[in-house]
Amino acid sequence: MSERLQVPRGTYDVLPQAADARAALEVTARRVLEGAGYRRIETPTFEATEVFSRGVGASTDIVQKEMYTFDDGGGRSLTLRPEGTAPICRAYAEHGMHKLPQPVKLWYLSSFFRAEAPQAGRYRQFWQVGAEALGSDDPAVDAETILLLATLLEELEVGGLRLRLSSLGTPGTRASYREELAEHLRAQADRLSEEVRERIDLNPLRAFDSLHPGTLEVMQSAPTLLERLDADDAEHFAAVRELLDGAGLAYEIDPTLVRGMDYYTRTVFEFTSDALGAQSGVAGGGRYDGLVAQLGGPPTPGCGWAAGLERMLLASTGVPAAPPPIDLYVAFDGPATRATAFMIAAEARRARLNAQMELAGRSRKGQLKQADRIGARYVALVSSEGTALKDMQAGEQRDVAAGEVVARILRGRGLP
Repeated sequence: MSERLQVPRGTYDVLPQAADARAALEVTARRVLEGAGYRRIETPTFEATEVFSRGVGASTDIVQKEMYTFDDGGGRSLTLRPEGTAPICRAYAEHGMHKLPQPVKLWYLSSFFRAEAPQAGRYRQFWQVGAEALGSDDPAVDAETILLLATLLEELEVGGLRLRLSSLGTPGTRASYREELAEHLRAQADRLSEEVRERIDLNPLRAFDSLHPGTLEVMQSAPTLLERLDADDAEHFAAVRELLDGAGLAYEIDPTLVRGMDYYTRTVFEFTSDALGAQSGVAGGGRYDGLVAQLGGPPTPGCGWAAGLERMLLASTGVPAAPPPIDLYVAFDGPATRATAFMIAAEARRARLNAQMELAGRSRKGQLKQADRIGARYVALVSSEGTALKDMQAGEQRDVAAGEVVARILRGRGLP
C-alpha cells in the first residue's frame, strides 16, 4: 500500500457535517447584509503582489512574514490574497465604481491564505465573510457597519461577545504620534522584546499587541493615539459613539487597540468572544479613507470589516448543522426496475423536491432503513409488480402509478 497522503499542516478539509453549518452561516450573512443594501463581490484568489505591499503596508506582519508569493513564470510577482479589503478597493478603482451612486456597499465570503502558526480556529487557508462601504465619510457608515457585524454575530449566537472600539486618527496625526511613541520605546529599549525593539522605527504601534512582560510594563505608561486626535477626528469618533449608543450597542473604549494593516484611519473596532480563550478575536475592521487612492483610484473614503468563519463557528451555539430535508427516497428491487426508479427521482427533482435514489444495492429492508436514517418524508417502492408510496411519518402505504408519485406529494396528500 502506498503512503497515505494528507493536506498540508495548517490547512483542513471541510467535511459534509461541517459544510451544512457553513452553508447556514452564508445564508444568514446574505440575509443580514443584502437586506442593508450590500451586494456580493468576488475577487481573484491571487493578485499582483503590490496590491498588498502597497495597500496593506510593507511594515506589517502580513506582508513581511505571512504572504504566499510566487513568480507566475512571466516575471510577474503574484500573491495568494491574505485579506479582502485591498483587492476590493483595487476592483472599485479598476471598474470605475466611483461613478456609481455612493456609497458602494459590497460583501464577500471567500478563502484567504496566510503563513502563520496554526491554532484553534486559525488556519493557513481560512474563510472570511466581510463587508465594505466605499464612497462616504459619514460617521453613520462606521456605525452601520459595526452594527451589521454585531447583528450577524448575535444571529449566529456567538457567545461571550465584547466590542472594543478606538480611533487611529488621520495619517498626519498618526505620523506625529508614531514618533512620540517611538521615542518612548527607545528610552526603555532594554525592557522590550527583541521583536518590538527591532520594529521601533518600522511600526511602533505593534508594541501594543505584544504579550512580552517587559514590553507590557513599558506600554502601561506609553502615550495613546486616542489622546492625540485632532478636533475633526475627535468629532468623528464622538459621532460614531453617539450612534452606537442610540442603537443600544454596548462597547468598550480601548486606546491600545491597533489593527494589523497600515491602511486604517479613524475608527477601528474588534469583536472578541470569551468562548475562544486567549486567542479571542472573532472579527474586526475600521475606516480606511486613503486606501483606494493608494491603489491608483480617486480619493475615496471607506469602512469595513471581516469575520472569520472558522472562529465564528467555533464560538457559536446557534448555527444549524442539519442537512436539508428529504422529500422522497426512491427504492427499487433490481436492474429491471432501475429505469422506473430513476424516472421518478428525476421528475421529483424537476418539481423542486429533495429526492434521493437507492444507489448501493441494498435489500428492500435495507433501503427502508436508509430512508429512515436520512429522514425521508416519503418512500417510493418500485418493483416488477408496480409502485407503492409509503408515508414514513404515518406508516401508511398505498399502491400508486409510477407517474403519479410526484403529483401526490405535491398535492400534499401523499396517500389517498
